[in-house]
Amino acid sequence: MGEVEPAPAGPLEPLEPPEAPVSRWPGGIRVLKRNMKRNGSRNCLNRRSRFGSRERDWLREDVKRGCVYLYGAETTTATTTTTTSSSSSDVHLVLCTVETPASEICAGEGKESLYLQLHGDLVRRLEPTERPLQIVYDYLSRLGFDDPLRIQEEATNPDLGCMIRFYGEKPCQVDHLDRILLSGIYNVRKGKTQLHKWAERLVVLCGTCLIVSSVKDCQTGKMHILPLVGGKVDEVKRRQYSLAFSSAGAQAQTYHVSFETLAECQRWQRQASKVVSQRISTVDLSCYSLEEVPEHLFYSQDITYLNLRHNFMQLERPGGLDSLYKFSQLKGLNLSHNKLGLFPVFLCEISTLTELNLSCNGIHDLPSQIGNLLNLQTLCLDGNFLTILPEELGNLQQLSSLGISFNHFSQIPEVYEKLTTVEKVVMAGNQLEVLNLGVLNRMSHIKHVDLRMNRLKTMVIENLEGNKYITHMDLRDNQLTDLDLSSLRSLEQLHCERNQLRELTLSGFSLRTLYANSNRLTAVNVYPVPSLLTSLELSRNLLECIPDWACEAKKIEILDVSYNLLTEVSMRILSSLSLRKLMVGHNHVQSLPVLMEHIPLEVLDIQHNLLSRLPDTLFSKALNLRYLNASANSLESLPSACTGEESLSMLQLLYLTSNLLTDQCIPMLVGHPHLRILHLANNQLQTFPASKLNKLEQLEELNLSGNKLKTIPTTIANCKRLHTLVAHSNNISIFPEILQLPQIQFVDLSCNDLTEILIPEALPTTLQDLDLTGNTNLVLEHKTLDIFSHITTLKIDQKPLPTTDSSVTSTFWSHGLAEMAGQRNKLCISALAVDNFAEGVGAAYGMFDGDRNEELPRLLQCTMADVLLEEVQQSTNDTVFMTNTFLVSHRKLGMAGQKLGSSALLCYVRPDTADPTSSFSLTVANVGTCQAVLCRSGKPVSLSKVFSLEQDPEEAQRVKDQKAIITEDNKVNGVTCCTRMLGCTYLHPWILPQPHISSISLTIQDELLILGNKALWEHLSYTEAINAVRHVQDPLAAAKKLCTLAQSYGCQDNVGAMVVYLNIGEEGCTCEVNGLTLPGPVGFVSTIKDPPKPTTPSSSSGIASEFSSEMSTSEVSSEVGSTASDEHNTIGLDSGLLPRPERRCSLHPTPTSGVFQRQPSCATFSSNQSDNGLDSDDDQPVEGVITNGSKVEVEVDIHCCRGGDLENSPTFKETSPTRCPEEHARGLSFGIRRQNSMNSGILLPVSKDKMELQKSPSTSCLYGKKLSNGSIVPLEDSLNLIEVATEAPKKKTGYFAAPTQLEPEDQFVVPRDLEEEVKEQMKQHQESRPEPEPSEEDRTEALEEFDTAL
Repeated sequence: MGEVEPAPAGPLEPLEPPEAPVSRWPGGIRVLKRNMKRNGSRNCLNRRSRFGSRERDWLREDVKRGCVYLYGAETTTATTTTTTSSSSSDVHLVLCTVETPASEICAGEGKESLYLQLHGDLVRRLEPTERPLQIVYDYLSRLGFDDPLRIQEEATNPDLGCMIRFYGEKPCQVDHLDRILLSGIYNVRKGKTQLHKWAERLVVLCGTCLIVSSVKDCQTGKMHILPLVGGKVDEVKRRQYSLAFSSAGAQAQTYHVSFETLAECQRWQRQASKVVSQRISTVDLSCYSLEEVPEHLFYSQDITYLNLRHNFMQLERPGGLDSLYKFSQLKGLNLSHNKLGLFPVFLCEISTLTELNLSCNGIHDLPSQIGNLLNLQTLCLDGNFLTILPEELGNLQQLSSLGISFNHFSQIPEVYEKLTTVEKVVMAGNQLEVLNLGVLNRMSHIKHVDLRMNRLKTMVIENLEGNKYITHMDLRDNQLTDLDLSSLRSLEQLHCERNQLRELTLSGFSLRTLYANSNRLTAVNVYPVPSLLTSLELSRNLLECIPDWACEAKKIEILDVSYNLLTEVSMRILSSLSLRKLMVGHNHVQSLPVLMEHIPLEVLDIQHNLLSRLPDTLFSKALNLRYLNASANSLESLPSACTGEESLSMLQLLYLTSNLLTDQCIPMLVGHPHLRILHLANNQLQTFPASKLNKLEQLEELNLSGNKLKTIPTTIANCKRLHTLVAHSNNISIFPEILQLPQIQFVDLSCNDLTEILIPEALPTTLQDLDLTGNTNLVLEHKTLDIFSHITTLKIDQKPLPTTDSSVTSTFWSHGLAEMAGQRNKLCISALAVDNFAEGVGAAYGMFDGDRNEELPRLLQCTMADVLLEEVQQSTNDTVFMTNTFLVSHRKLGMAGQKLGSSALLCYVRPDTADPTSSFSLTVANVGTCQAVLCRSGKPVSLSKVFSLEQDPEEAQRVKDQKAIITEDNKVNGVTCCTRMLGCTYLHPWILPQPHISSISLTIQDELLILGNKALWEHLSYTEAINAVRHVQDPLAAAKKLCTLAQSYGCQDNVGAMVVYLNIGEEGCTCEVNGLTLPGPVGFVSTIKDPPKPTTPSSSSGIASEFSSEMSTSEVSSEVGSTASDEHNTIGLDSGLLPRPERRCSLHPTPTSGVFQRQPSCATFSSNQSDNGLDSDDDQPVEGVITNGSKVEVEVDIHCCRGGDLENSPTFKETSPTRCPEEHARGLSFGIRRQNSMNSGILLPVSKDKMELQKSPSTSCLYGKKLSNGSIVPLEDSLNLIEVATEAPKKKTGYFAAPTQLEPEDQFVVPRDLEEEVKEQMKQHQESRPEPEPSEEDRTEALEEFDTAL
């Protein structure tokens, strides 16, 4: 075969992969024709779609080479989820270069054009000169890939087709075609009577009309056009599959159409019903990838509104924009998002237009002919590149709405002075730097001014003449430092949030609402007193007192001065007769004035202050008070609500978390009979009197977590409306009687002292979530688990290993996770936690928040750790592998990521090779609003960046420059406030997946790491979160506490928190040189000061039916193998006189030169079924009884064992933490993890006395099952999926073959009647065995190493 040369790219070497036929084109482009049909999964293509090694070799020669997947046309139906495709829908792999034009590919394929589809959305025809491969490379570059080789590799991945795809023919969907046009040849009868006969006719339903014509002369013969707007469509009962189409009016006509099938009849009826239900003749053809208007649409002459948004309309085509003048009654036309580039001058000839939308079309200027549209009332030009408006626009005297937001205007256009009917200046997102009030004074007709998201820094007043016309002004998200609008005497509403204002001056004549949050205000001056003011929001400023004029406002209803520097609340504001809502949280208020008169206050938020008590008359004078949040104060008591025999309190929501309340406050709660939500978390409660709880019959939600309660009163059964009980982190030992409640839904009793649960035979059907994690002494029987099986989410601890010291699960880090749905029906948060990651020397933690969707967070939870593991093996640069991890995860979301998005946070801990003074480094990457905070010496260190429009001006400017429309609620195209997310590919390039990355070396001063979603950090500051959990011993209890605090502080959304406790420092060292205990090769052991409460799996572990939060061992270790060489093993086996190398921990790794680096190995062993019929979940078998477990997974390291000791290993006893170095040479510690455990991810050490190695097979059988590969399984551990490899064959090849499995009759089985006797004999045998002293030869003998594939 000769060489094939693509024209622009230079010569191609001959390529003939045997698996696919090859076709050559005249231009030299090479096509691999593959039958790669789509499967039913989320992936776009099967794995077999990848090309062979020869193609890859050709690509490696030049980064400008690549491939393009060319898809055939597809046709899908709305009623089926599968894709109906013929042979034409096969995928062709086209090898080309970045210089190859689309015309050359079309010539070889015999196609007229190529089509480009982005994110499974619109399909655009490529111009002949456009270069498909360059388009792909540019797309990947904008995503965040910067390495040309990596871009070339990503471009060859067929999964990329979910984001960018090329078609040889334009794909279409049947339901889209139905909405555009329905046609067919059917039997038709005219009229309601049977005088007319049925005849075969061509019937077309397009736009608002039904068109009936002759089959032969359909183009030239007579056509019958039946307007359907306002008419009706009915089924014909006397004839099967027939419809009667009727027009509206007195002279209505009717046509009967008979269809062949029921499905066809339903299609026509469904589409026609939409048309006849309209009151106005409207045709919606948006988002159909149209280049021209369908020909039959021009027969619908009654069309008044035509929507062509999100298409690719062309100017000069048979049905292009220059043909729209044919619609003689057209009044409204929407051409937004059509990438026109120029203003279509032909539109100026449609004199009937009253509404025209040309937003987001890349228009740079307007033609003077626009002045001909004299009837135009609404003109929308947002999202273009306009800098000026023509003077002819002033001729449009009927124009009442002009939108020019997100353009490039640097000043308010003067043409506004001529547009006397326009009342609003809508110029958000432009480039104004000076607010010139003089220009506005000359426009007496302007009442509303929207200048948000400009670059305003200063304000200019040309004269002292006041403006009596402007009533509303929006100046949000600018750079103003001082603002004086006292000349605007008619101003009713002002938005000036998120500026840099220090002082604000306004006129109070007409002022009704003022929003000035998130500034630096120290003074707000309003004169005269605003008698009409109803709402005043001044939160997140630097105010030291509430302005006097606010206290004198007679109609004020809402006052928000939270997050300021207030020290007191005046009596005048608290006793206001109009105030309904008062927000004074997060200040320095020490006391509230005593109320003397009744007040109408309904909502009072005084959280995060310095209050030690509440006014005694608060509840007796504020009888309308329904909401009170006094959390995070120093309250020691509560005022009484009863002034007489009967309480008049209407309080329904009471939050008193994080105070100093004791049992003495409980009787005061009885005075609130209407109480629905009660939060008393993190106080000093020891008991809750049963008689008091009995009177709170209306209670729906009760939070008592973080106290010292030992029991929940039995009278809780009287709270028939209770649906949520949160009582974690107490000392509760008796399960409360809550399973009788008819409406109970959520119960959290984690981190308590529960031992058993007494449950009824039938649980309430409403119970959805039961959390029992952290109860170390709780044992659930099979019967109990069966009863709990119908619960949607059941969270319990995994069965602890009986041979493991549970007080220390990891030397360097341990984690706890808490997730709470709040008042939402579903939990849209998922988390990832792998304490042993990347060969057991690192850790990976992540959090994913999907806001309103739960699908993407779960997908990321399951895939992101795998992607990180792959990327870490390809690059050691933290910025590179973290960026690629996010970008690849973004791609792997597939079709699910086209319309849905998720915030993502990923933290990776690994040994620090760059900084010799540090042992580990932490790399954090995030997109969206999830954040990570490190506690260093008790101070917070933020490691993340919040990618939102409100908090990141740079990102907001980037989105503006790319012409996204930011709505008034600060969301990109009205969808999300985030500017970077994983998923939401249809919002590209406004929303990007490229993460923010930060790296830090961990030191001994680093105490913990907190991961949280947006809701957590909106209600907790970094400092408060750190201080709240620094002294909590259990990380699970710490995470629970953070979520509880957020909910008590006002969070009603999903909230998630993960707390990772760090123990990085010399005290965690396990090196021999320090004389400390050497751990097993994978399980780290050290002595920790103030050992924490036994850590428990996070809320998603155990038998929880929700998605698990971590990866399994097999997922992580399956790609990690031993790297020991055969030559090194030879040295280890033969040179017994060499000194044994020092044992090093991860803090002090051994230098790599000439020293073998240990690698964990993974194997799966299978054995026969159990001889005694027990499985891993049955009762504990008697010691010595042989039981054969099912398939288990072993992760062991045998590189640290001396070969001689494998056969002559003495018996060890448990000793003090520090042992002599000789014992390390014999002790074989193993880190084993359950195969099904996804959450802990911890390799636990096994005690030495249960891993002793026996010489004789018979003795080995007494102590455990003798496995086929020579391993011994202690009986106590076999049911917990623990295996111990005991005798590794001494082979110099890297791998060994397991011998034949033992026959069942060769195994040692003890009858049940001899169990006790055998146990006693084994105990005596173990005690009588002498413990030999290690010899001097053993101390100097070299360590024997094996490279195995366990």
